[in-house]
Amino acid sequence: MEWLMWFTKFENTKPLALVIFFTVFCLILLYVFGDRKRGERLERHKHIPLQDD
Repeated sequence: MEWLMWFTKFENTKPLALVIFFTVFCLILLYVFGDRKRGERLERHKHIPLQDD
């Protein structure tokens, strides 16, 4: 149970949260731009609000 007390200290949880969020951010970027087809589709979608019907 001692390792659970490690999470209660703010100076320990800030760097851990930073590493977790940075890893998730990098994984999202790899998912979105890693596949060429998905990247091209997202590039086409960015013009949808400007198109007139």
